[in-house]
Amino acid sequence: METLIDGIVALFELILIPFEALRELEDTSWFAANAVSWLCILILCVAVVYWMRKLKEFDKDEDKTQTGHSFLG
Repeated sequence: METLIDGIVALFELILIPFEALRELEDTSWFAANAVSWLCILILCVAVVYWMRKLKEFDKDEDKTQTGHSFLG
């Protein structure tokens, strides 16, 4: 059981390496650390816009005359 817990601790230490680096970067340059955050936000916004455009494209192609049940119209 102890080896399992040690394995989980080692896994989380490995997963959290980028956050540790970002924390150390903030101590030296606040602007650089925030630039990384803004870059991530920008990538997320671009992905959401792309996703919405694709959803609109597939919604336009869908045949809306059929329904799952007769009482739905």
